[in-house]
Amino acid sequence: MSRTVWAYQRLDDSETYSDVEHYNSSDPDIDHPDTAEFDDPERRRQIEKGLLRKLDLRVAFLVLVYIMNYMDRNNVAAARLKGLEEDLGMTGGQFNTLVSVLYVGYVLAQIPSNMFLDRLTRPSVYISFCIFLWGVFSISTGAAQSFHAALVSRLFLGLSEAVFYPGILFMLSRWYKRDELGLRMAYFTCGSSIANAFGALTASGILSTMDNRLGYAAWRWLFFIEGSLTCILSAMAFYIVPDFPSTPVSWLTTEERMLAQQRLEEDLSGVERDSSKNRSGLVEAFTDWTVWWLAIALTALNASLSFGNFFPTLAATMGFGPTITLLLCAPPWIVGVATSFLVMRSVLWPTLSVFVLRTLTDTRIPSRIVSGTLLVRSRRVSLVSSLQSRR
Repeated sequence: MSRTVWAYQRLDDSETYSDVEHYNSSDPDIDHPDTAEFDDPERRRQIEKGLLRKLDLRVAFLVLVYIMNYMDRNNVAAARLKGLEEDLGMTGGQFNTLVSVLYVGYVLAQIPSNMFLDRLTRPSVYISFCIFLWGVFSISTGAAQSFHAALVSRLFLGLSEAVFYPGILFMLSRWYKRDELGLRMAYFTCGSSIANAFGALTASGILSTMDNRLGYAAWRWLFFIEGSLTCILSAMAFYIVPDFPSTPVSWLTTEERMLAQQRLEEDLSGVERDSSKNRSGLVEAFTDWTVWWLAIALTALNASLSFGNFFPTLAATMGFGPTITLLLCAPPWIVGVATSFLVMRSVLWPTLSVFVLRTLTDTRIPSRIVSGTLLVRSRRVSLVSSLQSRR
């Protein structure tokens, strides 16, 4: 039995687990490498180190793309400060609708996209194309001349963005072992907080310098520039996003590719699928109570973070202009990123982890201060506390 399986659960011949996919010797994504080539532990360690280094560099690029993913969906909040509603003739709750419609497409497309992704030989092409599409739809939002045109652009923006996050997590699971994947997913997910901090700074610069350039309002340039950057990244993603380990690529040696396949086989060895339940993964997911429990928890978390779409508007109540308001939006998110890394690292020390989590998850006090005071200093401290407690 491999060292990986010992790290999780030692299984007797009679034990089965229905929620873990059994390694299938006929899986077309695995070339079944000759394990004798890696019998030398030192040689294997060197090859594995090089393989992980190359994969981690690609994860770093994916974090950059994820930053643009969040910037393209949230830049509408910054654009609101520089005339978005007035130029598009929006009234009442139409801005709220503009924000919400993105998530309609996002929710509808995620599961079908990952089911389609599993059937592709070159998922990097599909993911890169969708990155390009959401860049185009971001640009089209800036070019919209009416509320309804912007609404359609935001809907398709959500449909195209839905591919990236679940798709990348699925692709990473085909390369990293289970004990390696969690840390990479944590770094990857931290891109959302980095995007909010960096996006506020970028929006501040664009909105303060690009007004009436070539006859376009500054908020339109915000969509044009950020959407164009996303399109450029999509061309790079075509070469950088990894495919399945069985797909020959120029950035891996033959030994590294064979080891990647062997690592996947080892990670699944000793774990058997319950033969009495011959169901698809989708059915198993919908009938697993832990999936529903985690979905409810994530829904509650995202609902508590929904004020992020209105964070520039909340910060504007402190009386500053659009540029200073957006600059003030960055520090709370930076604190949120630092908190995320602190909690992530503190899991190595359970006592510290419990203390940090219990201290930071109580957001009632800062939320009440934000809604109940007009003091600028108190509001700013409370907004920082509310953000970092939800990371």
